[in-house]
Amino acid sequence: MIKRFLPNEHVKSIFEIKPEDLKSKGINGIITDLDNTLVAWDVRDATPEIIKWFNLMNEHNIKVTIISNNKEERVRLFSEPLNTPFVYSARKPLGQAFKKAAKAMKLDKKEVVVIGDQLMTDVLGGNSSGFYTILVVPIVQTDGKMTRINRQIERRILSWMRKKGMITWEE
Repeated sequence: MIKRFLPNEHVKSIFEIKPEDLKSKGINGIITDLDNTLVAWDVRDATPEIIKWFNLMNEHNIKVTIISNNKEERVRLFSEPLNTPFVYSARKPLGQAFKKAAKAMKLDKKEVVVIGDQLMTDVLGGNSSGFYTILVVPIVQTDGKMTRINRQIERRILSWMRKKGMITWEE
């Protein structure tokens, strides 16, 4: 059970994820979280760096879909200017949104990576649904109320994994 919380990779930021590396793994699609993965949870619009990252993925024919537990307005306002499909009120870690996103991209699970900043939603949901997962360090250390509870549980899980030698990175 605990292995469902273990990501396949860990990176400091989304910008460390390169299209060449994804392609070498057979990845042609990305399902990414929004808040604290792409931008801080209280930032409305994509930054110039995020726009550049999305364009880079597009240039390499890597499809991107945003899935978020947030409300439609938040996710739509961020995603539409990027011409990026999205799923809101995703109910992560439940698998339906992940599967819906992969199906909409017309890609098999083996061709899709799930990227996010939370073990409790993104990694657990991606792993439970059979996707490759990448955990990113949250952009900011502040969170909404529900996420704060998840972070406390997450810290305990990470601490246990570190003690067991399952992970080697630092928070």
